[in-house]
Amino acid sequence: MPELIKISGQGGIHSIASLAREIWSEHYTPIIGRVQVEYMLANFQSPAAIEDHLKQGYLYFLVRYRGDEAGYLALVPDRTGKSAQLSKLYIRLGLRGLGLGRAALEQAEKVCADMGIKELWLTVNKYNYGSIAFYERTGFIRAGTLVQDIGAGFVMDDYKMVKDLTPG
Repeated sequence: MPELIKISGQGGIHSIASLAREIWSEHYTPIIGRVQVEYMLANFQSPAAIEDHLKQGYLYFLVRYRGDEAGYLALVPDRTGKSAQLSKLYIRLGLRGLGLGRAALEQAEKVCADMGIKELWLTVNKYNYGSIAFYERTGFIRAGTLVQDIGAGFVMDDYKMVKDLTPG
C-alpha cells in the first residue's frame, strides 16, 4: 500500500515539482500539446506555484511506494469545510495499474473524512479517457462541464466530477 506524506518544506515542494514535470510531460503532451504543458508546469506546478498553493491552504502529499516517490496529490478544502477539491492525483507511468492511485485516493478520502468534508470534487480533461474511467470506477459521477481560460490563449476543457463522502 502506498503512503501519503504531507509536504510543507522546500524539499517536498521540489519533489512535487520534479514529479509534475515527469508525469505531465509524459501524460498530457499527447492530449494538450507540449506548449500548453510547459505553460501549465511553469504557472501551476513550479516550486513557486506550489509554495503559493500551500499558503492558500492546499494540502500536498507525496505518494510513496516501497520507499520511492510514486506520485503526488493535492486537496483544496473549501472555506465552509463541507467539500474539497481533489486538485491533483498523479502516479508515475511505470507504477500505474498497481492500485496505487486507488489506494492514494482512499487515503485522501480518509483525510477529508477526518476534516468533516462531505463531498470531494475534481476537474478532468474531457479527452483524458483513462483518468475519467478511473474516477468513475472509484465512485465519482460527472456533474457538468467547465471551460476555464488559464491565460496565454489556453483553456482547460474539463468535466467536473463529484463523489459523496457521507457514510451510508
